[in-house]
Amino acid sequence: MRAVGEPGLLPLAATTSQAGGGVQTPTARNLEQRVHVDQVPKVIPVPSVVPVQPEERTSVSEDEQRRLERFKKYDPPVFSGLASYDSLGFLEECHRILRTVGISGSSGVSFNAFQLRGAAYEWWCTYELDSLNEATSFTWTQFSDLFLREFVSQSLRDAWRAKFDHLCQGAMTISEYAVCYTSLSRHAPALVSTVRERVRRFIEGLISRIKSSMVCKLDMDISY
Repeated sequence: MRAVGEPGLLPLAATTSQAGGGVQTPTARNLEQRVHVDQVPKVIPVPSVVPVQPEERTSVSEDEQRRLERFKKYDPPVFSGLASYDSLGFLEECHRILRTVGISGSSGVSFNAFQLRGAAYEWWCTYELDSLNEATSFTWTQFSDLFLREFVSQSLRDAWRAKFDHLCQGAMTISEYAVCYTSLSRHAPALVSTVRERVRRFIEGLISRIKSSMVCKLDMDISY
């Protein structure tokens, strides 16, 4: 057995026995409690972690901020999803402002979603979480279709579809007819699933004089 003062051992304080007088040597129990120095756990240095710097997106963020400020300058409406709100009016007004300031694509969708409040905002947040990759690359048409399906009743959408199916130019100018046609066609995607079908239906609704002229020029099979 190694002595108390031997290197590699930590000496413990000597204890005295009450059985005899004078200074007593450590008892066997105390000797067993000695701890080897090499049994003391070593402190392992942890290397410092260098944080990964995010990609530079300052210029993009600043550009988006300027676009958003231009959009907000026109005082776009807000929408909370309540029945008293005009969902179609909200969508069309926001789209008009976006076209005015020259904003399109996913930026237009993000700015429009920025105007959502309450239940409407919660709906969009939930959709973004469920389909993150899809939502970040939405076109305006995709967003508006999704929005109208959520916040416009089926009966009203059916009425709009029927109105589109029977739409004619009548007393409207061609420009007015085109705007009305584009607006209502969103509610009847199955009726205008191809470019040819969209053009054909548009021409069919024109007054006879203009329709006959366009049919001859486009060489399309349309009755008039």
